Amino acid sequence: MCVVEEGGEEEEEELSGGEESDLRTPSGRGSLLTRRGITLRVLLKDGLVEPGDGVLSIHYLGKKFVGDLLNDGKIRWVETGQIFNSPSAWATHCKRLVNPAKKSGCGWASVRYRGQKLVQYKTSWLHKYQPSADMSLVSEGEDDEMGDEEEEEGKTAVPTDDKNRKNKPELHDISLVPRRGDRERIPVRYCTLGTRDAARDPHTLVELSAFSAINRFQPFNVAVSSNVLLLMDFHCHLTTSEVVGYLGGRWDTNTQLLTVLRAFPCRTRLADRDSASAVEEEICQNLFMRGLSLVGWYHSHPRGPALPSLQDIDSQMDHQLRLQGSSNGFQPCLGIICGPYYHGNQGVASTITPFWVVPPPEQRPNDYGIPVAVEVTYVQDNFLTSDVLNEMMLLVDFYRAAPDLVQFHQFWCPDTTMMDKIKGSLSGHAPKDQAYSQILEHVYNQLINTH
Repeated sequence: MCVVEEGGEEEEEELSGGEESDLRTPSGRGSLLTRRGITLRVLLKDGLVEPGDGVLSIHYLGKKFVGDLLNDGKIRWVETGQIFNSPSAWATHCKRLVNPAKKSGCGWASVRYRGQKLVQYKTSWLHKYQPSADMSLVSEGEDDEMGDEEEEEGKTAVPTDDKNRKNKPELHDISLVPRRGDRERIPVRYCTLGTRDAARDPHTLVELSAFSAINRFQPFNVAVSSNVLLLMDFHCHLTTSEVVGYLGGRWDTNTQLLTVLRAFPCRTRLADRDSASAVEEEICQNLFMRGLSLVGWYHSHPRGPALPSLQDIDSQMDHQLRLQGSSNGFQPCLGIICGPYYHGNQGVASTITPFWVVPPPEQRPNDYGIPVAVEVTYVQDNFLTSDVLNEMMLLVDFYRAAPDLVQFHQFWCPDTTMMDKIKGSLSGHAPKDQAYSQILEHVYNQLINTH
């Protein structure tokens, strides 16, 4: 079996097993406090990551590479079976296959573990075991890694001076854009949760399981209209705060098909309980007038991963039980999470995650419900309806004077404004009729005029 050792200087800073065992001791903090001082073996030993097949990936210039994380911290490239000693070695090897001129791999910023950059797990380790660390040392080497990430997304690399000029505070003066040092919630695997614990943070994010992973079949099929996605994505982009809405559609018991035909944004603040009941009543009337049933709900994680929190899991289970009890037979309830401004998204498009919750086993009633990914068919609408357009304008009016309205003239990243971002994301839900773009320009102009 071939073991590849590439990656240049980064590989020379790999620690031996003995040194790794000293990382948490006071005597080791002074000399080993850098990102490069933490290896995959350290993260495995302390339970931040787990071995697994296909859990590692690299996306580079349109190519995807998948790897297995082995028990000893090494990486096995799925396609060839080659073994690599570190993320840097694997990333360098893969990138040189695509771009022979590539000098290094910046592996910790390029390799993802279950969708999250490995460099985020390093930060989590340091927060946990060295909370008093000088975080300026923690960021050592990060500028190089970030430069490589820009190239990884297919962008032209920005010279250092230009990059510094573009990253001045006035370009990113918005709470959505995470500053270096912001602590990011790293999702946990469901199997690590165990029995309910009142001391556990209810905002803990949980990775989705597949139905097949829990030896089940998805008990229903789902089709979602593109206009639903467009209105939902638009709503979630407008504010830095979390938003909520309901989904209307139909449930066919014969075909076991749940069709989601309309999104109903809640034009209210989450903390405003007084107006919430009136808004929900209005939505119920709209559902009735359109001959639709309540089939689900959506909410946003404005700048975090589109994965359910423990609180979301409980809410979804409550909704499922309510809908199931509202008729004589089974009716599913679909949950959707939209992550518009998470910098881990691929490009400008929001991450949209449909999910469902399977109750815990009967012999473990005190466990959390199991969040599972739902396979969905997306159906492209022929045109943008006046109904949806009117709802978009109502949302613009509702958030017009809100203090948490997104500043669309500001920058999402150095070469993309917030307005460019929302346009790019919504273009992925475009109807077949190309006239929609001219109609939406009117909406976008209204957004610009809100500032």
